[in-house]
Amino acid sequence: VRAPRRLSPTAYVDGILSGDRIVLSRAISVVESDLPFDVDLTGHILEGILPHTGKSVRVGISGVPGAGKSTFIDALGVHLIQDRAEKVAVLSIDPSSQVSGGSILGDKTRMARLVSLEQAYIRPSPSRCHLGGVARRTRETMLVCEAAGFHNIIVETVGVGQSETAVKSMTDFFLLLLVAGAGDELQGIKRGIMEMVDAIAITKADGDNVHRANRARDDYRNALRLFPKGLDGWSPRVQTCSSLEGSGVKEVWETILEHQKLLTETGHFQARRRQQSLDWMNDLIQFGLEDLFKRHPEVQSRLASLTSEVRVGHLSAFSAARQLLKVFGGD
Repeated sequence: VRAPRRLSPTAYVDGILSGDRIVLSRAISVVESDLPFDVDLTGHILEGILPHTGKSVRVGISGVPGAGKSTFIDALGVHLIQDRAEKVAVLSIDPSSQVSGGSILGDKTRMARLVSLEQAYIRPSPSRCHLGGVARRTRETMLVCEAAGFHNIIVETVGVGQSETAVKSMTDFFLLLLVAGAGDELQGIKRGIMEMVDAIAITKADGDNVHRANRARDDYRNALRLFPKGLDGWSPRVQTCSSLEGSGVKEVWETILEHQKLLTETGHFQARRRQQSLDWMNDLIQFGLEDLFKRHPEVQSRLASLTSEVRVGHLSAFSAARQLLKVFGGD
């Protein structure tokens, strides 16, 4: 049964490929939905647009709180549109509350210039407490935007620290934004991501902060030299930039293009894209198994009582999990 106010799969595909922004937004709403009929509809939409995907530059941007991710993306997007005449889609992931599940979804207010440009499309999505700093359907949303003709896809992640790793498996370039003078208390957060970055940008390199930003750039360059060069032959770069003044933003994008050129010439670009597809498949299998597990009648009937026993200490979490998995597996 088709959901109320849903279009046909063909109408969604045609609308996306023609660049209809209203249909694009409605299609992404379908993709993000967990309703059974929307999941089936998503499959038809993705099959229809898949031949028209894969031609964009996919960039994941992460950063510690206060690094100015949204402000940087605003400046970068304006550069891509006004200086390079390219379209850009920003998939901005907002953290969901562990208590209420709600999200602020306020990134558009921090991208004031970009949101006013017709060549830009900004889609805020709630993370729904999904680990990895991205929303559960970020990969699918990225493909929909590619099919709609956006040359550059930027994924702005939640920025919560070491759980922020899923973005690496779905983008071509992983950019970490840091701010000078944040203090040693953030070292633990950064250490978990340092080995995965393709570049680091020290933001807010303007005014009285220029000297601190340059010193931080040199410190991180020295730190990255301790890590072995990646198998793709790329050595991570460290640069400074100012989103307010626009300085250094163009140079960061040139680094991204240089990285793409190197990987394309060595064959690692297509290898990475193939791995992205495999990671996507494995994630979908994991999500599907979790949904099947939660909907299993026997699991549903025993989950509440076992949860209660674990909560009061009458049963170990290990034993409870084994019982539920045995029920699910039919043993």
